[in-house]
Amino acid sequence: MANKEKFELEYVLKTSPKVLDKMISTPDGLSEWFADDVMVKDDVYTFEWDQSEEQARLISKKQGENIKWQWIYDEEDDLETFFEMKYTIDPMTKAVIFTVVDYAEPTERDEIKRLWETQVTNLRRVLGA
Repeated sequence: MANKEKFELEYVLKTSPKVLDKMISTPDGLSEWFADDVMVKDDVYTFEWDQSEEQARLISKKQGENIKWQWIYDEEDDLETFFEMKYTIDPMTKAVIFTVVDYAEPTERDEIKRLWETQVTNLRRVLGA
């Protein structure tokens, strides 16, 4: 597990920052596009997909900027890994630039990128963008 490499994926979204902030930082918003269900207790988020669950600890959250988690299973390996969703506003076009930061082992990188592509497609559908 120590071979994980950081990567970033960037997307242009046609939405308002306020709407996107809700979609990436609240259990209700995340349940609309990222997971089938999301529950939060203290700083631990439980994400459910097709009868399986994964837990992630909230590392940081800045309204209007980003949210960052670390998978609980990565904590056990003492890795400096996380997954983050962040966004900025392009000053020229006023478009919302949505960036995903994640880590994957080299052999899993393409698969993880495809998963993010699917998730962002779901997000676009929910946003109507």
